[in-house]
Amino acid sequence: MAVANRTRYRRALREERPRPSFTRRRLALATLMGLAFVSVMASAFYRQILETDFLRHEGERRFLREREIPARRGMILDRNGEPLAISTAVATFTANPRRLVGNRQAINELAAALDLEPEQLNQRVENNRQRGFMYLRRRVEHHRVDVVREITNRYNLEGIGVETEYRRFYPGGESFAQVIGYTDIDDRGQEGIELAYDQHLAPKPGRRRVIQNGRGHIIEEVEQIRPPHHGQDLRLTLDRRLQFFAYRELKRATLEHQAAAACAVLIDVPTGEILALVNQPAFNPNASRTETADQRRNRAITDVFEPGSTVKPFVVAQALEAGLIRPETRIDTSPGTMQVGRNRVRDIRNFGLLDATGVITKSSNIGVVKIAQQMEKEQLWQMYRNLGFGSRTQIGFPSEQGGFLSHFSRWSNFEYATLSFGYGLNATALQLAQAYAVLAREGSYLPATLVQDQPRVGARPVFSPSTADTTVKMMETVVSVQGTARRAAIPGYRVAGKTGTAKKAGPGGYIDGSYQAVFAGIAPLDNPRFVLAVMVDEPGGDHYYGGLVAAPVFAAVMQAALRLYDVPPDAAQESLFLRASTVQ
Repeated sequence: MAVANRTRYRRALREERPRPSFTRRRLALATLMGLAFVSVMASAFYRQILETDFLRHEGERRFLREREIPARRGMILDRNGEPLAISTAVATFTANPRRLVGNRQAINELAAALDLEPEQLNQRVENNRQRGFMYLRRRVEHHRVDVVREITNRYNLEGIGVETEYRRFYPGGESFAQVIGYTDIDDRGQEGIELAYDQHLAPKPGRRRVIQNGRGHIIEEVEQIRPPHHGQDLRLTLDRRLQFFAYRELKRATLEHQAAAACAVLIDVPTGEILALVNQPAFNPNASRTETADQRRNRAITDVFEPGSTVKPFVVAQALEAGLIRPETRIDTSPGTMQVGRNRVRDIRNFGLLDATGVITKSSNIGVVKIAQQMEKEQLWQMYRNLGFGSRTQIGFPSEQGGFLSHFSRWSNFEYATLSFGYGLNATALQLAQAYAVLAREGSYLPATLVQDQPRVGARPVFSPSTADTTVKMMETVVSVQGTARRAAIPGYRVAGKTGTAKKAGPGGYIDGSYQAVFAGIAPLDNPRFVLAVMVDEPGGDHYYGGLVAAPVFAAVMQAALRLYDVPPDAAQESLFLRASTVQ
């Protein structure tokens, strides 16, 4: 009975409960969906209309980048347009270290692809883990790009980028190293012409905006902000063919005589242009920087030395110009020594009675001192100054030295005597060649030049044409069998020159057994075209005289220059060397 009552009671309750309203529920659901739709539309309106500029800026900040448009450094060319320094396109790899940290296997493979040490690259990534940018390796061959890209895709790396840069290449190698110089990793000139004309050669990179993805790959180029400007080319007066030949001969002489160093300068007489300028020792500018500062020195311009007897023709020329002597003027050099103040001047032997030409032929110190003593000190000093000694040339080369020439008011009588045969005076090989060009150019001084298309100054007279011509003919005897430089002779051509063998000065005075062998000469004499000065520093072995060490280099290089420039032989008149040889 109780169970039946409970059943009836529950049935009554269900009958009394109100039925649900589905209409109300549908209305509530529609209201909620409407509110959601309005909210989405409002949000879209806000972002697409009201926040457009802000969101675009934020997106661009993450994926829009400014990239540099590389530009090429100007070429350096020789006088004939042959390249001496060129820039080639190479690849530079960058990375975001934050996205590489911990991925050791990928880093090791990147190191192998870029010829890097894996441990060093891992350490670099670890050291830069707080930064967003680092160079993996700069200026490598473009064939590595595909290898790095394959590694990037395989490991799904982000932040690995590749850019195009330029790397300097020097086709002339060692033979032009000290003249041309080189650039650093940022393509800025560090030595030589690269440094002296860096602003002329330097490029101005452009700028562009690009869109890139998370891996750093460029998706689209948006705009060019600034166009790139390549550097200007520079043409030198050097002749690559003569530079190679002169370098080879100088290196051969340096090795043969076990010399410490050497240099040579070849000048075109009519223009004053430098055709060859070579040095020993040298270095390879295309290799990594492992050379010493000693190898980088352009000795022909930066190293000074006492020219010794090579200045004697200038003293004789000044005396001829002043009317004090003639070529046949007799000068007694007996007994081979001469007292000047408290010191003595010596010849290598007693030459006895010589004429003025013989003083040059035999290179008599006593003879040239007696000639100089007929002049005032100021005359000799002014003549040296007019020839360019004691001041820099105008080629604009970095670290060029001007040499040393003290004022005549400070000369003692003995200093005046030694200055007449090349001691107490310091000069570079370039200055010596430039001075000899004055005699070859009928007595006119014209500054030497190394760069073409530069402003030129007019020639100024130092000696009269007759004096210069007479002096050059007197110097021709030096290359005869009676002279000190018979090895400087060139078959078919008349050659004039002068040897110099000077003791090398050290901190405590002149060094016994240490010499600098010098020869400077002119060819051909009928119509002088070239002047060449050669200096060999500290030749070893049995030979150290200028006529034995430097003169053969002169003959080989000068002969090549004469033939290369089609200078006809002196057919009308055989050389004094050949005439003297025939007589004997």
